Amino acid sequence: MSIRHGLLALLERGPRYGSQLRTEFESRTGSTWPLNVGQVYTTLSRLERDGLVVQDGEDDQGHALYSISDAGRTELRAWFETPVDRSNPPRDELAIKLAMAVGAPGVDIRAVIQAQRHHTVKAMQDYTRLKAQSLAQAPANRDEVAWLLVVEQLIFQAEAEARWLDHCEARLIRLAEAAATEPEPGPPPGPATRTAARPAARPAARPAGRSRTRR
Repeated sequence: MSIRHGLLALLERGPRYGSQLRTEFESRTGSTWPLNVGQVYTTLSRLERDGLVVQDGEDDQGHALYSISDAGRTELRAWFETPVDRSNPPRDELAIKLAMAVGAPGVDIRAVIQAQRHHTVKAMQDYTRLKAQSLAQAPANRDEVAWLLVVEQLIFQAEAEARWLDHCEARLIRLAEAAATEPEPGPPPGPATRTAARPAARPAARPAGRSRTRR
């Protein structure tokens, strides 16, 4: 849905053609979410089907132009005003991986966590360098400001992931320590123990009315 509304936001600035929209979308988001031209034109076709954009002739080079419709502007305003729904979060591969690694035979989950932490911290450092380079010269236009916001979001996301990985490792350590302090169960009772514990057999009762005679 972000691609759909992102294209509407770009079209609100004026008519655009497909590859132009792709270039501006990637420039605005710092190429964090690259698009291909086919994806852009597929989305434009759906927007046109839904009455949110209309074809608006061609430019001097023969590119088919698209413009946002009144219904598209209404849709875009509603998107800006509606909070992003977090009740159904997207699947996170890392969370799924760690959930499946817990108790999996032959998997060292702490090694998995350490490898991911190394990758996450490196990504965070790379994003931080990009931010520093951007701030070395004040952002000159809104595209650069938008790109800076995206990079900062990636930094915060990487920081949160690193903290979560620390939390996961600490929880696993606590669980391992708790399991080590639990008393081990004693051995099962052997045959001698079972025999001693069994109650002694009572002598059989003599039949009533019968006496033993001596010869």
